[in-house]
Amino acid sequence: MRDALRPILAFVTAVLCLCFIVVRAQASDDRQQLLATMHVHSTASTGELTVEALAERAEQLGLDVLILTDNFSLRYEYGLWPLPGLLKQQIHFPSVLEYGIERYVDEIAAAQSHHPKLIILPGVEVAPYYYWTGSLWGRSLTMHNAQRNLLVFGLTKPEDYRSLPASGNPGSYSFDWRGAVNGAPMLLVVPAVWLWRPLRRRTDRRSLRRTIACTLIVLAVALVANAWPLSQPAFSSYDDRLGYRPYQALIDDVRTKGGLVFWSMTEARDFHEYAVGPLGTVTVKTEPHPEALLQTTGYTGFGGLYQDGRTIIKPGELWDRLLQLPAHEQRPIPVLIGELAFHGLSDAGKDLDRLVTVLWVKERTVAGVLEALRAGHAYAVGDGDHQVQLRLDEFRVVCQGGTKSASVGDRLNPGGARDLMVHLSVTATDRGRHPVKVRVIRSGQVLAQLAGETPFRVDWPDTAVPIDERTTYRLEITGSGELLSNPIFVEEVMGDR
Repeated sequence: MRDALRPILAFVTAVLCLCFIVVRAQASDDRQQLLATMHVHSTASTGELTVEALAERAEQLGLDVLILTDNFSLRYEYGLWPLPGLLKQQIHFPSVLEYGIERYVDEIAAAQSHHPKLIILPGVEVAPYYYWTGSLWGRSLTMHNAQRNLLVFGLTKPEDYRSLPASGNPGSYSFDWRGAVNGAPMLLVVPAVWLWRPLRRRTDRRSLRRTIACTLIVLAVALVANAWPLSQPAFSSYDDRLGYRPYQALIDDVRTKGGLVFWSMTEARDFHEYAVGPLGTVTVKTEPHPEALLQTTGYTGFGGLYQDGRTIIKPGELWDRLLQLPAHEQRPIPVLIGELAFHGLSDAGKDLDRLVTVLWVKERTVAGVLEALRAGHAYAVGDGDHQVQLRLDEFRVVCQGGTKSASVGDRLNPGGARDLMVHLSVTATDRGRHPVKVRVIRSGQVLAQLAGETPFRVDWPDTAVPIDERTTYRLEITGSGELLSNPIFVEEVMGDR
């Protein structure tokens, strides 16, 4: 009887194993790709196109997601000692604060209603802090970090933006002991009134007393006006010792409100000199700052693909080192995105679809987009010389005979298995044949260098996987443009086999 049941048991076991494989494959393949363009400016700040025109253009180009990041505040000022509040020069450029926060949010909501197939996310580009060094009289006046920016999105309510701790945003100012000290000169009015009061008898001192009273009143008004408004920004633009504290404050504030924060173009450099007549020139500069990814925590990710030189995404450099940090350090894994920095069609070689972030989402909604970005279910890709982009149809690490697998942004627990296999499939948007060079990067080291033409597919066995440590796999593909993927994590989880 037992021998008769063996074929049946073998058949049932085979069916169950097949079902297990299919179910697991379906569980990891239940995402769809959406094309998102990020870091886009409208006429609400420094862009040439309205929000509505941007939405129309995005739909014409076949994009699925439009993420706006208009400049939040472009208000700058410099004051001369000893009365910097009175003797100051102010400069304003178009920004969301100038445009009106409610107006900005309402226009995005209106565009979303006109284009229901397109997902539009409101956002802002924020430089939380700039500071001055040198002096105007010494011809060494320099403004630092006006372009050290963070991209913020996922906030939908005007009040969330109104209180962002950033230079030039009065909505974030607070009244503290410094405000009380700055308002203290109003107390000079008390002796001024006393000196002004009429005397019982006329004396030659009346004129002197009233002169002193007027002087005290003028001084009180001048000192208070110099300190107005009495509420204070969180960080002074005349303090050059603050380091990354203002940026961490913004990151923490956005996270508390449920938004996402990305460091923007950390290796780009900005440098300008402006003539001020006989006083020489004023320098405005922002140095590359890749160390920001180490000096701050809690941010969602960073721009890793944009039209400028980049080193931190090279194998073994800063991004890979961050990806390999042990879990007990409790630092979120930085997600890589592509940044277009789009201001208008007059920018040479730029259009909304020239550089995109492709998201693998569970659902075609705002929540689905935000979830994919938080988890890193994404890759960034830019056009090549022939305006043909690559598409990553599959990037997966499997083990245990294919019964376990993980894709971009996922974690794979190999359960002691060491038969890891990398599955990779790349095509071009025109479905044509284009040369590609593929580098599979494992934990900062180039595991494989492959070359071919699209459509390109390979199954690459990894026979030397490190044991008992976190392993990351990511892709760097060049040829027709450039493609950078977020990593797949392979890590043993005890008790989860």
